[in-house]
Amino acid sequence: MIEKVQVFRKFLVLLGALLGAVFGTVDAVRAELIVCNQSLDILNISLGYEETGEFQTEGWWSVGANRCSEVIRDPLGSRYYYIYAEDVFGQPVLAGDVSACVDVAKFFIRGTEECWVRGHRAVDFLEVDTQSQERWTVFLRGSD
Repeated sequence: MIEKVQVFRKFLVLLGALLGAVFGTVDAVRAELIVCNQSLDILNISLGYEETGEFQTEGWWSVGANRCSEVIRDPLGSRYYYIYAEDVFGQPVLAGDVSACVDVAKFFIRGTEECWVRGHRAVDFLEVDTQSQERWTVFLRGSD
């Protein structure tokens, strides 16, 4: 299972780099972090990142089957972003290992500690290395 996760991460990095290079040459592209859903299901996306020395999460973005969503519209300021995705039944579709908080409805949460005590739920986010690019695209396949 660990080998599959590592292969999947490498695949995401390579595809992101390729599309980052392609999208980087097009001036009309405004979104700086795009998440594309290559599954046949609607996926709900949550994003994690560090800002001013504190980890925070926010969500949700719903991304239709075979569609993309602009998650961050400004040039990326960090090298690492964290993605959590689940299907409409609440089942995770990514294998991540960075624990952080999410909520049921639209949310913005600072910190990763004591999610349950603060009324949230802890889930595992997948780390995405943007290689310090200003633009990045992440492709999600969903659960098979």
